Amino acid sequence: MASKTSDPLLSTQPLESSLHTIPGSYSNAPGMMYGSHGNDPDDPSMGGASINGSKHSEEQDIEDKDEIQRERLLSTLSSGSLDEGLLNSNMSSLMNLLKGNIGTGILAMPLAVKNAGLLVGTLGVLILGAIAVHCMHQLVMCAHDFGHRYNKHRLSYGEVVELSFEKGPRSLQRFSKASRIAVNVFLNITQLGFCCVYIVFIAANIKQVVDVYVTGDLPLRVYEVFVFIVLVLFVFVKHLKWLSYFAMLANLLTAVGLIIVLQYTLRNLQPVTAFPLFADFASLPLFFGTAIYAFEGISLVLPIENKMRTPDAFSGWAGVLNLGMVIVVALYTAIGFYGYLCFGDDAQGSITLNIPNDNWLYLSVKLMFSLALIITYGLQFYVPILIVWPLIKKHTQRFSFIQKYGEGMFRIFLVIFTLAMAELIPHLGLFISLVGALSSSALALIFPPIMHTLTFWPDRLGVCKWHLFKNILICALGLLGFATGTYVSLSQIIYCFQNPSAPVCEGS
Repeated sequence: MASKTSDPLLSTQPLESSLHTIPGSYSNAPGMMYGSHGNDPDDPSMGGASINGSKHSEEQDIEDKDEIQRERLLSTLSSGSLDEGLLNSNMSSLMNLLKGNIGTGILAMPLAVKNAGLLVGTLGVLILGAIAVHCMHQLVMCAHDFGHRYNKHRLSYGEVVELSFEKGPRSLQRFSKASRIAVNVFLNITQLGFCCVYIVFIAANIKQVVDVYVTGDLPLRVYEVFVFIVLVLFVFVKHLKWLSYFAMLANLLTAVGLIIVLQYTLRNLQPVTAFPLFADFASLPLFFGTAIYAFEGISLVLPIENKMRTPDAFSGWAGVLNLGMVIVVALYTAIGFYGYLCFGDDAQGSITLNIPNDNWLYLSVKLMFSLALIITYGLQFYVPILIVWPLIKKHTQRFSFIQKYGEGMFRIFLVIFTLAMAELIPHLGLFISLVGALSSSALALIFPPIMHTLTFWPDRLGVCKWHLFKNILICALGLLGFATGTYVSLSQIIYCFQNPSAPVCEGS
C-alpha cells in the first residue's frame, strides 16, 4: 500500500505533476487495475509486442494511470479519508454513503412532488429510490463477478461497463471501449451539470439575503457573476487534501441547514385535502428529472466499498448500502412530502428559497447552503479536470505554452462555461430536471441493467431469464425518462427564456 507521502492525490504537489507520480505498486499490482493486460488471461498480447504494440501499450498505460487516479480521487472524496491506506469501518462507510447522496437534490424534492401530485409524487420517489438502489446493487454484483472470474478488484464504474461488453456476447465486444468512454462522458456532464446548478442555487439564495438589507433589485445574473469571481479563486486550489478539510465544514453546514428547514416545514403544514393527488401527465417528466437527479449517487458506490475494512458488509440485505439508501429515500420522501404540504404550488427549485426572509435563522440557512455549495463546487469541479485535462495535455505536448499555463487556462474556461450555462438557464428547478434527465438517468438507470445483462449472459439470468425482462423494463424506464425529461425540460427552459414573467416560470 502506498504511503501517505507517495500518494499523488494526497501530497502537496499540484494535479499537473501528480498525474505522473503514481507509485509503481499501483500500476503493477495484481488485480489492481484493468486495461494493462498484465492480469487478463484472455489477452493475446502476452507473448510479446511490436514497436507499434509497445507504443499502444504506453498509451494504454497512460490511460490506465489516469483511470487509477480518477478512481482514487472518487474513493477519497466519498470516503472522507485523507490517507488511502486507512480503511473505513462500517459506520464510517455509512456516513460517507449518506454524505455522497444528500446534496442539492433533496432541497428540490418539494418541487418534484408538486410536478407529480401529492400521492403520485410521494409514491414515485419511493419507487424510483427502490429502482436506483437495485441498480446500485447490480453494479456491485457485476464488479464482484469480474473480481472472482478474472482477479480484477477495486474496479471503477467505467471499468465494469467496459468488462461487461468485452466479456459479453461476441457481437457487442467491439463496443467495450466506447461504453467506457460513454460512462466517462456522462460522468463529466453530470459533474459539470452539478456545478451549473450550484451557481444558480448560490446566486438565488444570496440574492434573497441581500434584498432584505439592500435597496434595489439587481438581476439574478449579476449575482451569478459575483459567484463566478469567488469560484474562479476557489477552483485554483489544486490539492485534494486542502479541499477535503473544507468538505468537512460543508457537511456540517448541510446537516444543520436540513434540520432547520425540516423543523420549519413540520410547524407550518397545510391540510392534505388541499392538494391534488395527481398533477398531470405533462409535468411528470419534470418530476422524473428532478427525482433521478437527487438519486444519482451510483458513481460513489464502488469507491466506498473499496475503502471498507469489511467490504462483505456492504451489499447484504442488512448491509451498509441498503441501510444508507433507506435513510436517504426516507429523507427525500419526508422533505418532498412535508415541503409540498408546507409550500404547496409555491414550491421553488430549492426549499431554501421558500423559507421566510424576515428571520435571521432562516436567512442564515440560505448562507449555510451557499457556503457549503461553494466548497462542494470545488470538489465536483475536481473530477472533470482530472478526466479531461490529462487528455488535452497528452495531445498538446509540442506546445510548451499550453504545457506550462494550459491547466490554469482550462480551469478558468470550465468555470466560464458553467457560468454561461447558469446565465443561459437561470431557472433552478428546470436546470435540475434537465441535468437529471440528461445525464443522471443514464448513469443510474440505463447502464446498470445493460451491464448486468451482459455480465450474466446467457445462462445466469434466472429462471426463464426473468432478470433479462426486469432489466429491459428498467432500461426502458430510464430511456423514457431520458427522452421525455430532456425534451420537456428543454421546452420549458426555452419557453421561460422567451416569457420570463409567465406564471409557469415563476418559482421554477
